[in-house]
Amino acid sequence: MNFPYLWLELLLPLVAALDFNYHHQEGMEAFLKTVAQNYSSITHLHSIGKSVKGRNLWVLVVGRFPKEHRIGIPEFKYVANMHGDETVGRELLLHLIDYLVTNDGKDPEITNLINSTRIHIMPSMNPDGFEAVKKPDCYYSIGRENYNRYDLNRNFPDAFEYNNVSRQPETLAVMKWLKTETFVLSANLHGGALVASYPFDNGVQATGALSSHSLTPDDDVFQYLAHTYASRNPNMKKGDECKNKMNFPNGVTNGYSWYPLQGGMQDYNYIWAQCFEITLELSCCKYPREEKLPSFWNNNKASLIEYIKQVHLGVKGQVFDQNGNPLPNVIVEVQDRKHICPYRTNKYGEYYLLLLPGSYIINVTVPGRDPHLTKVIIPEKSQNFSALKKDILLPFQGQLESIPVSNPSCPMIPLYINSPSHSPATKPSLFLFLVTLLHIFFK
Repeated sequence: MNFPYLWLELLLPLVAALDFNYHHQEGMEAFLKTVAQNYSSITHLHSIGKSVKGRNLWVLVVGRFPKEHRIGIPEFKYVANMHGDETVGRELLLHLIDYLVTNDGKDPEITNLINSTRIHIMPSMNPDGFEAVKKPDCYYSIGRENYNRYDLNRNFPDAFEYNNVSRQPETLAVMKWLKTETFVLSANLHGGALVASYPFDNGVQATGALSSHSLTPDDDVFQYLAHTYASRNPNMKKGDECKNKMNFPNGVTNGYSWYPLQGGMQDYNYIWAQCFEITLELSCCKYPREEKLPSFWNNNKASLIEYIKQVHLGVKGQVFDQNGNPLPNVIVEVQDRKHICPYRTNKYGEYYLLLLPGSYIINVTVPGRDPHLTKVIIPEKSQNFSALKKDILLPFQGQLESIPVSNPSCPMIPLYINSPSHSPATKPSLFLFLVTLLHIFFK
């Protein structure tokens, strides 16, 4: 027996074993604070705001540089419990935190992931709703909405039609949070079905709504991301595990094909935050019995880890002028997949583009200058926990202060209304409206 190593393990800070029970706000906060204290070198706990009732919206960051962004290190996030009565995701994220911090330095895959990624985990976006559930139910419970009775997944600005609802404190906190980080990839965790759903959730003719789907310019990447998660979940990939629900081939669906949804968070992330987000429906029953939680963890652990790794798809880098100054607010897009709200470099001149293996032309546009084209080839075999690195040097001088950065974001209005193919005929049909009503309790 190696006694020095045994003593070292005994001296290392440990998190008390996380049980498979539902953790209310007090218990969840205690766990998060213990993790942040015992693993302070790789975690950072902070609140992005408060709920209507004043409960903290906690986020735990896991990474080798947890307290601040580092150039070249992509930002990833998981958000759960947006609907307070959909509870599995909340508990899975607590166990994911436990798994990450206790395997750092022991499991090479986890260690590499922590070294190369800042992982932001929000176990509960709707703590008021969770605490309001007094009688758990598989289909609907008081607590789905926030304290003001607003559905938070219908509360964001919408790119396809005006969403004139009162923005809630939880929604505003997330919108502000998205502006503070360069998020690249995300998933929000729900319950009531078993499927990985990808954008768009809403749509117009220009995005394929007349064909009963609504596709982004990055549809190939989104389908890959959804399959990455679903294929590693033994029940989700079957596509037909939930009785009296729709069947989803391979456990994957386009959100609009399932049913149209106005004001959803995943569309908002993609359009206004430059963050690819999918929705993960993790349980047929919204609020299952506690004794089922271990099996949910076993079925989702591999998917949760593998999905985080996808933040390293594609290409990343910085844009510089000829003097080596990083250029913020520069449009960096792939030809033939332009976004309705162009993707731009952050304040460090960084860009991240999630792309599958292949050859692409990157179009770099600075206000008042001709476009600069750069060819990149994404290899078939991804690099070791890193996207392809491609810095771009522009052949002119342009200091940071010379490029306007006052408000580079697109206005939060229905940007697709003025698209060439938009017409009143693209509004959801009566059939789709009825489908929406039938499924309103399942997403």
